[in-house]
Amino acid sequence: MLTVLAPGPLATVQDAGRCGWASIGVTRSGFADRPAAGLANRLVGNDPGAAAIEATAGGLRVRAERALLVAVTGAPAPLTVDGRPAPLNGPLGLAPGAVLDLGIPPVGLRTYLAVRGGVDVPPVLGSRSTDTLSGLGPGPLRPGDLLAVGPPPPGQPTVDVAPVAPPSSAPLLRVLPGPRRDWLAGEAWTALTAAAWTVTADSDRVGLRLAGPRLHRARDGELPSEGLVPGAVQVPPDGAPVLFLADHPVTGGYPVLAVVVTADLAGAAQLRPGDAVRFRAAR
Repeated sequence: MLTVLAPGPLATVQDAGRCGWASIGVTRSGFADRPAAGLANRLVGNDPGAAAIEATAGGLRVRAERALLVAVTGAPAPLTVDGRPAPLNGPLGLAPGAVLDLGIPPVGLRTYLAVRGGVDVPPVLGSRSTDTLSGLGPGPLRPGDLLAVGPPPPGQPTVDVAPVAPPSSAPLLRVLPGPRRDWLAGEAWTALTAAAWTVTADSDRVGLRLAGPRLHRARDGELPSEGLVPGAVQVPPDGAPVLFLADHPVTGGYPVLAVVVTADLAGAAQLRPGDAVRFRAAR
């Protein structure tokens, strides 16, 4: 059992997400930075998709109610256990009553806390993830929440520490042409892939709102709603693109100019307001 003493700005339970429910309007949700969360789980011997805590902008404080093995990965927040510095990216034993604190990461946004056995909240549609757009799954963590921990998996952790580079605050993301590129003016693709964009304050797990040159349309009118995927770069009427992340809507009616390749989505998920981002054509 883990007790949440402070959640920071936002802490949620996430796992590999809800696959196969898009036909009824349910997006996958799940870890925003899947490689970082998968690493945390592997470091404690869990399946990579086991439920863990995703802390946004640090500030998470939890107490172990029994001896636990945990690992912290993702945005490199300063980490202490009972006030003493502790390492990131490696398994870490917590004694009963030990208090783990995350500070504010100097770079990146999302930090993952995995516990051996996984966070055992009730699943909804096969997942323990919090979908912040639809409200499915457990609500954001609050002070006093008690989180059950599942039984330990049969395998033992085999890695002491994983060398991991910190997230970039100015990544270059690869994009493929989107399905409605013809709805944007011809120079829109060039502007998207040549300009420096800034992540705005109204970004969240649903998507990154980007500030930069206005992207103009080539057509009037509106599209019928179409399916969306994570990584879609949609252009609303104001010409400011939105890059969709884990909690994206299942459908949308604005033209999709580009799609970020899946391997680069983890870098996008670690961007915070004020960070810069560039795009380049993947081919």
